Amino acid sequence: MAEYNHIPRDVGRVSTEFRRIGTKIPVPESLAILEALATREPRSMLGQPPIVWDRAEGIQVYDAWGNMWLDWSSGVLIANVGHGRKEIRDALREVLDRPLLATYVFAHAQRAELTGVLQALAPKKAEYRVFLMSTGSEATENAIKLARTYGVAKGGTRKHVIIGFDNAFHGRTLGAQLAGGSAAQKAWIVRTDVGFVQTPFPDGYRNPRLDFGQFSETLRQHNLTGAEVAGVIAESYQGGGPYFFPDQYARELEAWCRANDVVLIMDEVQSGFGRTGKMFAYEHYGIQPDLICCGKGISSSLPISAVIGRADVMDLYAPGSMTSTHSGSPLPVAAAIANLKILQGERLAERAAALDVPLREGLRAIQARHSDQIGAVLARGLVAGMQIVKAGTKEPDGEAALAICETCFQKGLLLFAPVGAGGGCVKIAPPLITTREALDEGLAVLGEACGGVLG
Repeated sequence: MAEYNHIPRDVGRVSTEFRRIGTKIPVPESLAILEALATREPRSMLGQPPIVWDRAEGIQVYDAWGNMWLDWSSGVLIANVGHGRKEIRDALREVLDRPLLATYVFAHAQRAELTGVLQALAPKKAEYRVFLMSTGSEATENAIKLARTYGVAKGGTRKHVIIGFDNAFHGRTLGAQLAGGSAAQKAWIVRTDVGFVQTPFPDGYRNPRLDFGQFSETLRQHNLTGAEVAGVIAESYQGGGPYFFPDQYARELEAWCRANDVVLIMDEVQSGFGRTGKMFAYEHYGIQPDLICCGKGISSSLPISAVIGRADVMDLYAPGSMTSTHSGSPLPVAAAIANLKILQGERLAERAAALDVPLREGLRAIQARHSDQIGAVLARGLVAGMQIVKAGTKEPDGEAALAICETCFQKGLLLFAPVGAGGGCVKIAPPLITTREALDEGLAVLGEACGGVLG
């Protein structure tokens, strides 16, 4: 797999309102820090652009040597309300000065406040409960556990199968990867659990079929009926695209789950909290999940996640038997409350929706100039992706995608490393406070990078 170049080079000066590059890139003085990390951390922590973050504010990331990048990563879809918001920092200081740093599952007032805010976002509000945790993987693991527990309670041990989707990603822990759809990420498991089955995702690009019949075919291939299925887990959009469900497919999936008393889990870890132009991406489909997995943009800062779910499913475990060491930990909770106030008060989901068309049209204009090598442009709200392919095919071109991201990095536009099948997706995820002017400048830089790499 290709990696970013760590040899400093002159890349040319950049000085605009949104970007500033005045040194060699990567910065020579930063190499000692990067090399120290390389000798102390596993290789898996490598792979992102070689920048040593010093601070991040609003829509920009700074190093300690005077460079400033326009951020199109949101810290991998975390900083939805922007980086380093004063409101979040003030909320954290208040908790620090109290002081109250850890509570396990002992009650504190802000935990009640946050769960109330999240409960109010649920489809039927008072009929849902909120369980706070630390990471997205923990949320999806918990949802899988709850779905299986509910299935066994309703239909006995035969009702335990979890159905996921090809190419899905739900985290890096055991259950999350069993439910996910990447064979390569399951290689370490060796003997995968027969209680996890994948069905094709109707992405309309690599899988052109959009009908729900594919789901029914998967059931027949595995000799399954609703009596054996405990839960269905799906990302509201698959991150490697981003690939969204056709509305009709999503509604038929929901109807099938209802008819068979199957728990429908929507993974909103990267798609939630305004990213797609709605608070949750599943709202685009007009469906009501039984369990909603949340993370990343829930706080725009500190580690916190949640499962929001039907009370009859969430209440299956007795007091003390379903907890998390840092569930509702005071600092992340304070950050999340402040974050959600900003998100709702500034109507950032609506702002993302308003930038949907400019982002999509800008990317399609770039695609038109390189139609043989940009196989697809997918976008909704402020999340988008360009599928970089080998000319005239749908085969991912990971090297070209990385070269585009690296060129953008050298020009002061920060994206994270390419994702998706074969590393061919250039993923775009600016903070939701991005202005039209900043978006247009980012599109111009991306267009220049594609021109330099793709010709």
